[in-house]
Amino acid sequence: MINNIIFVVNNLFQIYFWLILVRCLLSFVPSIDWYKQPFTGLRDVTDLWLDIFRRIVPPFNGIDFSPIIAVIALQILNYIIVYVLLFFK
Repeated sequence: MINNIIFVVNNLFQIYFWLILVRCLLSFVPSIDWYKQPFTGLRDVTDLWLDIFRRIVPPFNGIDFSPIIAVIALQILNYIIVYVLLFFK
């Protein structure tokens, strides 16, 4: 039972990681209208997590380093949750 929960948690974190990566890569395409679907949904879902780190890490010379910090924090959170689940196994 716990193994299934760990599997689901890992997959959810992986999906969210890929969504953040796609969001970052699409930010380099200037012709994208972020106010139309599916880009609005992608922006809304990923900006929930990224905005936390955008307040902490300001852009440096126009480059936003907050997604890097956000992905690292996401991976650390994933490891902590999996470790806690394994502890209660």
